[in-house]
Amino acid sequence: MTTLLSTSRPPRGTLGRRELTWFLALSMALAALGIDVMLPAFGAIREGFGLPETSTAVTGVLTTYFLGLAAGQLLYGPIADRFGRKPTLGVGYAVYGLGALASALAPTLPALLAARFLWGIGAAGPRVVTQAVIRDTFEGEEMSRAMSMIMAVFILVPVIAPTMGAAVITVVSWRWLFAICVAAVLAVSVWSRRLQETLREEHRIPQLRFGRIAQAARLVVSNRQTVAYSLAMTFLWGAFTGYLGSSEIIVSEVYGLPTAFPVVFGGLALFMGAGMLVNARVVRRLGVRRLAHGVLVAYIGLASVLAAIVFTAGGRPPFPLLLAALAAMLLCQALLVPNLNTIAMTPMAAIAGTAASVVGSVQIALGA
Repeated sequence: MTTLLSTSRPPRGTLGRRELTWFLALSMALAALGIDVMLPAFGAIREGFGLPETSTAVTGVLTTYFLGLAAGQLLYGPIADRFGRKPTLGVGYAVYGLGALASALAPTLPALLAARFLWGIGAAGPRVVTQAVIRDTFEGEEMSRAMSMIMAVFILVPVIAPTMGAAVITVVSWRWLFAICVAAVLAVSVWSRRLQETLREEHRIPQLRFGRIAQAARLVVSNRQTVAYSLAMTFLWGAFTGYLGSSEIIVSEVYGLPTAFPVVFGGLALFMGAGMLVNARVVRRLGVRRLAHGVLVAYIGLASVLAAIVFTAGGRPPFPLLLAALAAMLLCQALLVPNLNTIAMTPMAAIAGTAASVVGSVQIALGA
């Protein structure tokens, strides 16, 4: 099967194999940048809006962003199947930039939450299109391997972004963190001009009508394999969302280590990156299903042990032990996500965009 990432020389002015991998990874990473760069700024945001130091209201900037991300995917998937991947990507970039700019200028917390919802809708575009491009191009283990390589690059954002965010807010207002995201989406949108269209004409939806979209969505939800593995990813996303929303206040307030948070968060993210790289090498030998099912058993075992330790420690286990358990679970998370996604998306070749949007929307909405 000929792919965009083949070893043959690409047409002049288009993305080659390595450059395409970086482009797709960084395009998808825009969604993570909108989350991770601001995690160290929660305290500054509380102070800026006059909230108590222990207030959890500020975590609404995560919840509204995730809800926008979920809602947006239902829009971008059908649009990508009708008009193509590249135009849809451009729309997502534009909405992302507008939401980030509105967040930087928001005068109140409710205004910030509304802007974050819009921002999340924009972030859904690159997320859906990236998955659709991968599905357009690869099959089976090759698709999982490509997703793993892209996710390994993608994971650089949670490693670097919190430290960068912490450094920025020591010099300027937390609002400048959102301006960084505006600059990032502008840079990637210029880069996207070199992307080739990957939607095949035989897979293009002739007309963008609700009936056709609903029919495609029914095809997604009526496939037992896609539904079952999508639900598995939904529970994984819920656990990961809980980790994202609580990690800053746990490290800063429960353990009294606010300055250590960027290092802790970034260090744990490295284990996810390692998992992605390991998956890219191991999945060919073991197969997608065998690897996913084995890691899932290990994940459940680790979670059960951690829950027992937390319970016996009165809710505050030794910090090194907590870090070790989280590192192991995040490693499992990294091994599960690309493989479960691959299994879920395998039957959906003809409607890859809509399938990616429905699957992603369910995961994120229920998880949030």
